[in-house]
Amino acid sequence: MTSDPQIKFYQLGDFTLASGAVIPSAFVAYKTFGSVSSPAIIYPTWYSGLISDNEWLIGTDQALNPNKYLIIVPALFGNGQSSSPSNMSDVLPADKPFPDVTFRDNVTAQYMLVTKGLGVEHARCVLGWSMGAGQTYQWLTQYPDFMDLGVPFCGSAKTSLHNQVFLEGVKSALLAGKGVASRGICAGEVSAASGYRKWTVHERETGLKALGRVYAGWGFSQAFYRERLYEELGYSSLEDFMVRFWEGWACSKDPENMLVMLHTWQAGDCSDQEIYGKNFQLAMKSIKAKTLVLPGKTDLYFPPEDSEYEVQCMAEGVGKCIPFPSIWGHWAGGPGTRDLKWFDDRLKIFLVDGSFPV
Repeated sequence: MTSDPQIKFYQLGDFTLASGAVIPSAFVAYKTFGSVSSPAIIYPTWYSGLISDNEWLIGTDQALNPNKYLIIVPALFGNGQSSSPSNMSDVLPADKPFPDVTFRDNVTAQYMLVTKGLGVEHARCVLGWSMGAGQTYQWLTQYPDFMDLGVPFCGSAKTSLHNQVFLEGVKSALLAGKGVASRGICAGEVSAASGYRKWTVHERETGLKALGRVYAGWGFSQAFYRERLYEELGYSSLEDFMVRFWEGWACSKDPENMLVMLHTWQAGDCSDQEIYGKNFQLAMKSIKAKTLVLPGKTDLYFPPEDSEYEVQCMAEGVGKCIPFPSIWGHWAGGPGTRDLKWFDDRLKIFLVDGSFPV
């Protein structure tokens, strides 16, 4: 399940989702950095990301300093560490796909981990990149009194229609490798007459390679490719980048895991809670924590104008939007980019007293 001995598992039992479906013997994988006596920071994972993929922002010389904070990194359902198709085949029926999971389900489970499992009564901050930003917004609206600060970066409070279409392309490319089609946005596959079945080795490789190639046109910006920044990353050609970076990333994953997380992302909407009744403006207005929203200036699927609208819907003085001045597209907020210092400098300022940086 994991080779990191510091990763722990919080047992949820038979976990009932908002839809009424149940994940039997469910669990949340997590890792902590720092002392339980320090102010808590909750830092969820992103689409396909493992817990280790979040660690690039954590260090004693960085804003997420384990000498100052208890940093909690919970893994998404479907990432292969928390409950996922790849690690629960012994308790799930083989003739049915994994249940659909939402951001709300993930944050409900994470709240149980943080409060009951770790004894944290209040958090200093919740933050996250990409799908981690979606979980951040979910925390801010589902438990608005629980944290002082929120930092969603390169993500959104509600998956836009254009973003849903982008993800439909990713999903359809993956499913084509299995010889099946998508049933539509936020729906599963069109199964054969014989019903749902698992993937063959060939279907898995074909579908994941296709997923990686489709994603390649979205993860970085036009300017990133125009200036051939992939060469600075050590790739000899565009095709080398496509094969070793994009196909390499995709083929390291499980196709069913990717579909579970894709549904979570595609269905993202923090206003889809009884208290808000899908009234997005009301959900944004209900955020109490000071919220620093950091979109990527050249992000192709979480554009700054969407983030600016989110802040406009918040109460006066609650939010501020500052785009990453970067041509790295969505990856401006991702692991290992040269934009780390820009992000870290602003996060250090914000964490001190909630003052918005410039």
